[in-house]
Amino acid sequence: MYLTKEAKEKIFKKHGKDAKNTGSAEGQIALFTARINHLTEHLKENRKDFNTERSLVKLVGKRRSLLDYLTKKDVLRYRAIVKELGLRK
Repeated sequence: MYLTKEAKEKIFKKHGKDAKNTGSAEGQIALFTARINHLTEHLKENRKDFNTERSLVKLVGKRRSLLDYLTKKDVLRYRAIVKELGLRK
């Protein structure tokens, strides 16, 4: 597995409120971004891996829906996480 337990805790501690707060929108978005970056690198080497491509598209959709939720809920939190992760719409 490319993300160990410690790596996930580090992501949630940095972007969420706490290492144990795995349900926060910011933490989930950061985790999805890490997974998306990993799958993107994998697909650069393995162009015909269509199952990975499908899961990448699903992850991007999940992240987009969480970002949309965060936009409706609190625009300042949305802007902060987009700036912090270097995302753009």
